[in-house]
Amino acid sequence: MSDILKVNINEYLPLRDVVFNTLRQAILKGELLPGERLMEIQLAQRLGVSRTPIREAIRKLELEGLVTMVPRKGAEVAKITEKSLRDVLEVRKALEELAMQIACDKVTDSEIKDLEIALEEFKKAINSKELTSIAEADVNFHDVIYNATNNEKLILILNNLREQMYRYRIEYIKDYSSHGRLIKEHETMIECLKNHDKEKATIAIYNHIDNQEMAVVNSIKENE
Repeated sequence: MSDILKVNINEYLPLRDVVFNTLRQAILKGELLPGERLMEIQLAQRLGVSRTPIREAIRKLELEGLVTMVPRKGAEVAKITEKSLRDVLEVRKALEELAMQIACDKVTDSEIKDLEIALEEFKKAINSKELTSIAEADVNFHDVIYNATNNEKLILILNNLREQMYRYRIEYIKDYSSHGRLIKEHETMIECLKNHDKEKATIAIYNHIDNQEMAVVNSIKENE
């Protein structure tokens, strides 16, 4: 069990929701590893809570597909499968294509500047070699594109999908050899948006997501 795992009390949320959010983030960020057993007593002691909110959180995580119940073993963190990855990326590809096309029409000079700043922050994060920092900087870069659409419904859907994407994003950036390519792909996206080139923007986002899919699928197969 990770020593990093700790509960962050939020006075505005019921304890069961705080525990759920804590365990959820630990899974998404890889602090609780795929296949790791979730022992109610151990988790309760580590987080300083009773077993009831732990049990409720595990039930909700199972509904989200982040936890599986194994006969005679109990709850464990769901493994990253090729099927789940492809399902998420199939949706992401369609939504990000739409976001890029809308952003090509609506992006402002100020938002282009924000993208360039986000890219520099991404480069700094890569130099730090901190996986969580790199993932967060990547999220921030894409958030600028989403916000450039000025479409609140699309932004909301993409933000919800982002949570499901997080563990795959972490898995991808574990491959340090991909970091240079990621920077180039981000630079290409900025150039497409600057030129309001929808066709090249679509190709850029497709390549970006396809490269992630291939890398994570290879990682899954290596760990089978």
